[in-house]
Amino acid sequence: MKYLALGDSYTIGEGVAEDARWPVLLARALRDGDVAIDDPRIIATTGWTTDELAAAMDAAAPLGDWDFVTLLIGVNNQYRGRGLDEYRAQFESLLHRAIVLAGGRCERVMVLSIPDWGVTRFGAESGRDLAQVSRELDAFNDAARELSTRHGVAFVDIAPVSRARGGEPAMQAADGLHPSAAMHALWLQAALPVAQRLLVDTEPD
Repeated sequence: MKYLALGDSYTIGEGVAEDARWPVLLARALRDGDVAIDDPRIIATTGWTTDELAAAMDAAAPLGDWDFVTLLIGVNNQYRGRGLDEYRAQFESLLHRAIVLAGGRCERVMVLSIPDWGVTRFGAESGRDLAQVSRELDAFNDAARELSTRHGVAFVDIAPVSRARGGEPAMQAADGLHPSAAMHALWLQAALPVAQRLLVDTEPD
Protein backbone atom coordinates (compact mmCIF):
# COMPACT_ATOMS: atom_id res chain seq x y z
CA MET A 1 0.00 0.00 0.00
CA LYS A 2 1.04 3.59 -0.65
CA TYR A 3 0.74 6.09 2.22
CA LEU A 4 0.53 9.90 1.98
CA ALA A 5 0.90 12.01 5.14
CA LEU A 6 -0.29 15.64 4.97
CA GLY A 7 0.35 18.27 7.61
CA ASP A 8 2.73 20.72 9.25
CA SER A 9 5.53 20.52 11.84
CA TYR A 10 3.74 17.78 13.76
CA THR A 11 3.80 15.53 10.70
CA ILE A 12 7.26 16.37 9.38
CA GLY A 13 8.60 15.86 12.90
CA GLU A 14 10.33 19.17 13.62
CA GLY A 15 13.15 18.50 16.05
CA VAL A 16 13.18 14.70 15.81
CA ALA A 17 15.00 12.20 13.61
CA GLU A 18 13.28 11.17 10.39
CA ASP A 19 12.67 7.64 11.67
CA ALA A 20 10.99 9.01 14.83
CA ARG A 21 8.19 10.88 13.04
CA TRP A 22 4.81 9.42 13.90
CA PRO A 23 3.85 8.66 10.25
CA VAL A 24 7.09 6.70 9.81
CA LEU A 25 6.52 4.93 13.13
CA LEU A 26 2.97 4.15 12.02
CA ALA A 27 4.04 2.57 8.75
CA ARG A 28 6.66 0.49 10.55
CA ALA A 29 4.18 -0.69 13.19
CA LEU A 30 1.62 -1.57 10.52
CA ARG A 31 4.22 -3.68 8.72
CA ASP A 32 5.04 -5.39 12.01
CA GLY A 33 1.35 -6.27 12.12
CA ASP A 34 1.47 -7.79 8.63
CA VAL A 35 -0.04 -4.81 6.82
CA ALA A 36 2.02 -4.35 3.65
CA ILE A 37 2.51 -0.59 3.51
CA ASP A 38 5.36 1.59 2.28
CA ASP A 39 6.99 4.35 4.31
CA PRO A 40 4.95 7.52 3.82
CA ARG A 41 5.43 10.28 1.35
CA ILE A 42 5.20 13.33 3.60
CA ILE A 43 3.93 16.68 2.36
CA ALA A 44 4.39 18.85 5.43
CA THR A 45 6.51 21.79 6.53
CA THR A 46 6.89 23.56 9.84
CA GLY A 47 4.65 26.62 10.02
CA TRP A 48 2.14 25.65 7.36
CA THR A 49 -1.49 26.71 7.67
CA THR A 50 -4.37 25.01 5.89
CA ASP A 51 -4.09 27.21 2.80
CA GLU A 52 -0.32 26.78 2.65
CA LEU A 53 -0.70 23.02 2.72
CA ALA A 54 -3.27 23.26 -0.05
CA ALA A 55 -0.88 25.39 -2.13
CA ALA A 56 1.92 22.86 -1.60
CA MET A 57 -0.38 20.07 -2.75
CA ASP A 58 -1.19 22.11 -5.85
CA ALA A 59 2.52 22.54 -6.52
CA ALA A 60 3.15 18.82 -6.07
CA ALA A 61 0.33 17.76 -8.38
CA PRO A 62 -0.36 15.34 -9.87
CA LEU A 63 -0.10 13.39 -6.65
CA GLY A 64 -1.60 10.18 -8.01
CA ASP A 65 -3.56 7.59 -6.07
CA TRP A 66 -2.92 6.45 -2.51
CA ASP A 67 -4.12 3.57 -0.38
CA PHE A 68 -3.98 5.54 2.87
CA VAL A 69 -3.93 9.27 3.63
CA THR A 70 -3.50 11.02 6.97
CA LEU A 71 -4.15 14.69 7.75
CA LEU A 72 -3.07 16.78 10.76
CA ILE A 73 -3.29 20.53 10.20
CA GLY A 74 -4.44 23.72 11.89
CA VAL A 75 -2.16 24.70 14.75
CA ASN A 76 -0.61 27.53 12.76
CA ASN A 77 -4.04 28.86 11.84
CA GLN A 78 -4.76 29.15 15.55
CA TYR A 79 -1.31 30.52 16.42
CA ARG A 80 -1.60 33.27 13.81
CA GLY A 81 -5.04 34.26 15.07
CA ARG A 82 -6.94 33.16 12.00
CA GLY A 83 -10.63 32.49 12.35
CA LEU A 84 -12.57 29.31 13.00
CA ASP A 85 -14.87 29.75 9.99
CA GLU A 86 -11.88 30.04 7.67
CA TYR A 87 -10.32 26.95 9.23
CA ARG A 88 -13.52 24.99 8.89
CA ALA A 89 -13.88 25.81 5.19
CA GLN A 90 -10.23 25.18 4.33
CA PHE A 91 -10.04 22.01 6.40
CA GLU A 92 -13.12 20.61 4.69
CA SER A 93 -11.54 21.34 1.31
CA LEU A 94 -8.37 19.49 2.37
CA LEU A 95 -10.49 16.62 3.65
CA HIS A 96 -12.24 16.35 0.28
CA ARG A 97 -8.87 16.31 -1.45
CA ALA A 98 -7.57 13.61 0.90
CA ILE A 99 -10.57 11.43 0.11
CA VAL A 100 -10.06 11.90 -3.63
CA LEU A 101 -6.37 11.04 -3.25
CA ALA A 102 -7.45 7.86 -1.44
CA GLY A 103 -9.42 6.82 -4.50
CA GLY A 104 -12.67 8.22 -3.15
CA ARG A 105 -12.50 5.85 -0.18
CA CYS A 106 -13.28 7.86 2.95
CA GLU A 107 -12.49 4.76 4.99
CA ARG A 108 -8.86 5.06 3.89
CA VAL A 109 -8.40 8.56 5.37
CA MET A 110 -7.48 9.30 8.99
CA VAL A 111 -7.43 12.72 10.68
CA LEU A 112 -5.45 13.49 13.82
CA SER A 113 -6.43 16.34 16.12
CA ILE A 114 -4.24 19.36 16.83
CA PRO A 115 -2.06 19.03 19.96
CA ASP A 116 -2.12 21.82 22.55
CA TRP A 117 1.16 23.74 22.31
CA GLY A 118 0.17 25.84 25.31
CA VAL A 119 1.34 23.20 27.78
CA THR A 120 4.93 23.33 26.51
CA ARG A 121 7.84 25.41 27.82
CA PHE A 122 7.44 27.66 24.78
CA GLY A 123 3.78 28.12 25.67
CA ALA A 124 4.57 29.02 29.26
CA GLU A 125 7.08 31.63 28.10
CA SER A 126 4.98 32.97 25.23
CA GLY A 127 2.96 35.51 27.18
CA ARG A 128 -0.21 34.21 25.55
CA ASP A 129 -3.47 33.58 27.40
CA LEU A 130 -3.07 29.81 27.54
CA ALA A 131 -6.67 29.19 28.57
CA GLN A 132 -7.73 31.02 25.41
CA VAL A 133 -5.24 28.97 23.38
CA SER A 134 -6.84 25.79 24.69
CA ARG A 135 -10.35 27.04 23.97
CA GLU A 136 -9.44 27.99 20.42
CA LEU A 137 -7.73 24.67 19.77
CA ASP A 138 -10.74 22.85 21.19
CA ALA A 139 -12.97 24.75 18.76
CA PHE A 140 -10.70 23.88 15.82
CA ASN A 141 -10.61 20.24 16.84
CA ASP A 142 -14.36 20.12 17.33
CA ALA A 143 -14.77 21.42 13.78
CA ALA A 144 -12.30 18.86 12.41
CA ARG A 145 -14.02 16.05 14.30
CA GLU A 146 -17.49 17.09 13.10
CA LEU A 147 -16.37 17.35 9.48
CA SER A 148 -14.51 14.05 9.64
CA THR A 149 -17.58 12.32 11.03
CA ARG A 150 -19.80 13.91 8.40
CA HIS A 151 -17.57 12.62 5.63
CA GLY A 152 -17.06 9.16 7.11
CA VAL A 153 -13.40 9.74 8.01
CA ALA A 154 -11.76 8.34 11.16
CA PHE A 155 -10.70 10.93 13.74
CA VAL A 156 -7.93 10.24 16.27
CA ASP A 157 -7.86 12.65 19.22
CA ILE A 158 -4.27 13.19 20.38
CA ALA A 159 -5.03 16.46 22.17
CA PRO A 160 -5.68 14.76 25.55
CA VAL A 161 -2.29 13.03 25.66
CA SER A 162 -0.60 16.22 24.50
CA ARG A 163 -2.16 18.07 27.42
CA ALA A 164 -1.52 15.32 29.96
CA ARG A 165 2.12 14.72 29.04
CA GLY A 166 3.21 17.59 26.80
CA GLY A 167 4.51 19.71 29.65
CA GLU A 168 7.10 17.10 30.59
CA PRO A 169 10.61 18.03 29.41
CA ALA A 170 11.09 14.54 27.98
CA MET A 171 8.06 15.04 25.76
CA GLN A 172 9.46 18.22 24.18
CA ALA A 173 12.12 18.63 21.52
CA ALA A 174 15.09 20.87 22.24
CA ASP A 175 13.15 23.99 21.25
CA GLY A 176 10.66 23.45 24.08
CA LEU A 177 7.76 23.61 21.65
CA HIS A 178 7.67 20.71 19.25
CA PRO A 179 7.07 17.16 20.45
CA SER A 180 9.96 14.83 21.14
CA ALA A 181 10.31 11.32 19.77
CA ALA A 182 8.67 10.10 22.98
CA MET A 183 5.53 12.13 22.25
CA HIS A 184 5.46 10.94 18.65
CA ALA A 185 5.50 7.41 20.06
CA LEU A 186 2.45 8.22 22.20
CA TRP A 187 0.63 9.53 19.15
CA LEU A 188 1.49 6.28 17.41
CA GLN A 189 -0.21 4.36 20.22
CA ALA A 190 -3.40 6.33 19.63
CA ALA A 191 -3.29 6.12 15.82
CA LEU A 192 -2.16 2.52 15.30
CA PRO A 193 -5.33 0.62 16.27
CA VAL A 194 -7.45 2.95 14.16
CA ALA A 195 -5.15 2.61 11.14
CA GLN A 196 -5.10 -1.18 11.55
CA ARG A 197 -8.88 -1.27 11.56
CA LEU A 198 -9.12 0.91 8.48
CA LEU A 199 -6.53 -0.93 6.45
CA VAL A 200 -7.25 -4.51 7.46
CA ASP A 201 -11.02 -4.23 7.34
CA THR A 202 -11.00 -2.56 3.91
CA GLU A 203 -8.42 -4.73 2.16
CA PRO A 204 -9.81 -6.38 -1.00
CA ASP A 205 -10.42 -10.12 -0.85
